[in-house]
Order: sequence, then C-alpha cells, then structure tokens
Amino acid sequence: MSSLYAKQSETNPVRIEKSECEITDSGLKMRWKPRAEEIVTLDLFERVLAARGLGSEAEAFLTPSLRTLHDPTQIPDLERSTDRILRAIEERESIVIFGDYDVDGVTASAILIHTIRAIDPAARVRSYIPHRVEEGYGLNEDAIRKLHAEGATLIVSVDCGITAIQPALIARSLGIDLIITDHHNPPASLDDIPEAFAVVHPRRPDSEYPFGELCGAGVAFKLAWNLCVVHSKSERVLPHLREVLVDMLGFAALGSIADVVPLVDENRVIVKHGLRQIPHARNEGLQALIRASSLDSHNIDTEDVGFRLAPRLNAIGRLGHAQDALHLMTDAAGAEADQLAENLSRINDQRKAIGEAIFAQAVEMAESLGMTANDRRAIVLAHEEWHPGVVGIVCSRLVERYARPVVLMQRDGDICKGSGRSIDGFNLHAGLDACAEHLVGYGGHDMAAGMRCRIENFDAFAESFIAYTNGKLLEQDLVNTVRYDTCAAVEDLSVSCVESLERLAPFGAGNPTVRIRIRNAKLISDPSPFGRNGNHLSLRISDRANPGAAMRVVGWNWASMRDRIPPGAPVELVVEPKISRWNGRSTVEPVLVDLKIC
Repeated sequence: MSSLYAKQSETNPVRIEKSECEITDSGLKMRWKPRAEEIVTLDLFERVLAARGLGSEAEAFLTPSLRTLHDPTQIPDLERSTDRILRAIEERESIVIFGDYDVDGVTASAILIHTIRAIDPAARVRSYIPHRVEEGYGLNEDAIRKLHAEGATLIVSVDCGITAIQPALIARSLGIDLIITDHHNPPASLDDIPEAFAVVHPRRPDSEYPFGELCGAGVAFKLAWNLCVVHSKSERVLPHLREVLVDMLGFAALGSIADVVPLVDENRVIVKHGLRQIPHARNEGLQALIRASSLDSHNIDTEDVGFRLAPRLNAIGRLGHAQDALHLMTDAAGAEADQLAENLSRINDQRKAIGEAIFAQAVEMAESLGMTANDRRAIVLAHEEWHPGVVGIVCSRLVERYARPVVLMQRDGDICKGSGRSIDGFNLHAGLDACAEHLVGYGGHDMAAGMRCRIENFDAFAESFIAYTNGKLLEQDLVNTVRYDTCAAVEDLSVSCVESLERLAPFGAGNPTVRIRIRNAKLISDPSPFGRNGNHLSLRISDRANPGAAMRVVGWNWASMRDRIPPGAPVELVVEPKISRWNGRSTVEPVLVDLKIC
C-alpha cells in the first residue's frame, strides 16, 4: 500500500496530539496506530468508548457536571490569597492583576478583574501585561518597581510567576504583597518557590490538589470562585456573583482550549459548560470578537475557539500589545468593541503573512544545514529578521512537517530570544535544563517553552540541544503517527451513530477528535476539487462488499493529491466522522485524515 497525507487547513492552530500532525511531504512514512485493541463484538460507539478506556465511567464523562469540580481551597495558598484580596478590596488598596500576553493570561486576568469588580464596583483594580518583545515573559523587576511607584500595594500574577525568584524579593523589599497564581512547571523543591505572600499552584511540591492540569485561567477561576464564596459568607454565592462566575466559565474555557491543556477531569467540565456560555456572554467585547470572527453565535465549539477566536486574541500580543486584547475582554463596549475586534482580525492576518515568510526561510535553512536528517533529531535556528512573537507558531508547523523538536530564535543585539515546541515523548523543558549553561533564561512546559541566550553562545546551545535530542530520540520516533480509535465499515457510520460520537465532545488535548479507520472501501467516482480556489477534494466511497453503502468524504486541502488517487481504486481511509446539516437535512460526511491506495 502507498500512503498519501496532505496538509490540512492553515486556519487550524489547535493540535489534538503532537504525534497526529499534518505534513506537506507526502513521501514521508505515516504510521497508523489504533488507540487500543479493537473489541469487535460491540457497536461502533461502544468500541470507541472502549478504545478510550471509558467503561463504568462513561456516563460521567459524557455528562460532565459542575458539581464534580474540585474544592478550590485544596490548592495551596488559595485561602490565604482569598483573604488578602478581599481585605485589599475592603480597604481600597491599589490592586494590580499582572498577566501573561497569551490567551490564557488575558482570560485569566479578565476573570479576576470582572470578579473583583462584581464583589465591589468601587474596587481599585487594574491590569498590567508586559510587552512581549520589550519586556519578555512573566514578572520582571522593572515592572514591579514601576507599579510600586504608581501606588500598588497588592500584585496578583496570573499564568506566570512560579520561577520569579528575584521579582518576588524586589516586591517584598518594596512592601508590596505579591500573590503568584500559575500553572507552569513548578520547581521540584519548596525551597525554590519564590518568596511571595502566597503561591497558588495546583502542582506545587506540597500540593494535594487532585488535578494538576489546570491552565492559568483555570487557576484564576478557582480563585474567583473562592472569592465569591467567602465574600458571600455562604457556599451558595450571592445571585449577581453566581451570574459572573457562570460568565467567567466562558473565559476559562477560552484559556483552556488555547493553552492546549488536557480536556479531562475538571478541564472537561469547565470547557463543556464554558462553551455553552460563550454565545450568551454578557461581555460586549467577547460578542464583538465572535462577530469579527464570522462565527455562528449560537453554536461555538473547540475548533471555533482554536481556529478563530484564540488566534485573534493571541496575534495582538505577538505583534502589538496584549493589553488591547484584555481591554476588549473587560472594558470595551459598543463601537469601540467592534473596532477593536476588527483590528485584532487585521493583525491576525499580518501575523499569518509574517509566519509564512519565516516558515519558508526556516525550511530552507533546516534542510541546507542537515537538521531534517535522521542523525540530527532537532531543529535549532536563529535569524535576525524573525519576529520573536511569531516564531512559536512557526515552530509548531515545523514540528508537524519534520516530526522532531524545534527551537527558533531571533538575533536581537547581543541576545537571541525565541520559542520551542516538542513532540510526544520528548520533554522540551528537560532538554533546556540539560543545556542551561548556554542559556540566559528559559521556562515553559514539556511541550512548549521560551528561552534566551547570548549570541556568542547560540552555536554551543544548538549543538548541545541537538546532541541531547539525539540521545533521547530514536530514528523511528521521527515519524508522524495517525492514531485512530477503531475500524468500521461505511455502513456503520449512520447519522444516529455519529450523533452518539458527538457526545464525546468537547475535543482537544487528552480527548482527541474521534478517528475511524475504514477498511475495504472503494472510490466510486473521480475525486473532484471544490472550494473557491479548488483546494479541497470530494471523494465518493462505498464498501467493496456492499456497494449500496456509500458516502461522500471531504478532504480539506487535498486537491493537490488528486492525480495520485486513481478513480475506482480500492482504498483504506482514516476519517473524522462529521454530520453535514443543511436545509433541515442531516447526512454523514466524514473529513479525510489519511488515505491508502490498496
């Protein structure tokens, strides 16, 4: 069999699993791997549940309840933080919410600002987000001093701060109480935790919180929840605060999806209920963003967030200042909100163009330097013209193309600064730990990180990092894998069955979109291009053993493969089951993931 694999829509920045990647070189080998051993005696829906290990827990997974959210007070220092913030509100202290410049940081900031204002509209609370290029990620000493000079007595970080040792000491020396809320990889020892007034982190070394995979907005939501409970002096919060918390579920869902945290446990609960809330949000800025993204405001899913909403909120932080995105999510209204949302869309278009240029340069450099060969199992590049706010996105595309860790940096003066992305099975943060002697600073996750080094140390860092990856990854690891849940025949994919599979949503990291392998199929007509530019491909298939069972399969951006798919050929396919609803009629139209000519 030969395997074809086409690049899918560039509007899709959300990757369910890093090993399930699109690539542009169809000549590369692709692995098809089932998620679990197939149990053929069950129907298709039950087989998918079994493949995902959902047995007795299936009903709870399919109907996630807000009642299953964990008690926020189990997170270390959260109660101490609650008391301090409420005291600051009551005594009219100057409170600053210090956020990160990505979607997670923006939504986390918005959650606390809206909650504090709901508790007391006269509260003196404002925000601060560092400029991505000029200040870099996280708490910094200059910002702490600036906020102190402006009268701040309480700073609450969101989505950053867990490694801010020196800024915490500066805050203490200035008499500022610093509350850190974060979710990034914490130090292994409590001795290495910043000396702040409070450090709220579900994965602190001393934490007994039952779920450690919250994003920054998720942690902020837990703090907001407890603020409302304590202020209300009852587990049943005041009605107006209950309404605010329901609204904030939408913001927490945005942050969770954009930050690609696993959509399991309480993340699944937050996203499931938050997505339902987003179309009904009272926030005018969010509604303006929905309109600017050309979305159906009545039905928004994880793809809409990942493809349309999140990129717009992220783009301004990459090319401008994320404070504009936060203003949209907090204070903008009416015509100002519409104008700001449209501006985010324009900047997102600019980000795409810049990313295309960087991607083309990076591909040429990586291949000419031999970094796409099997004996150099990472790509590490730097260029003076690359925008540091965009290189992270390009890293993800290169990971998808070459199935190996990627680090891209911008040379700026005597410093290189940039981002990295990884593949399943390789801990990027551990790789940076191993090369720390060559770096000025770094931080992030197992799969994504930022870093800085001096220009004179870049070559040494690149060689050290590549040597580390060569020792951790085997040649067979450098292959993109298409994972599917189970096998099925064309006739198995009925409307009612696919509707049952939709109950597994919301899909994302930790709960990928359902994928089905269709065996013994046959093309029953010529593949035909469609779309404005003819970029997409429509295929009609049937069961070889049952020609009466037929359906259309949609291949987004598959038109370039048309000549390689012979009409009438026997095929196997991996597809994502989808339902097309048009004029009151529902039909099953799966989306093509990969195809083999038999």
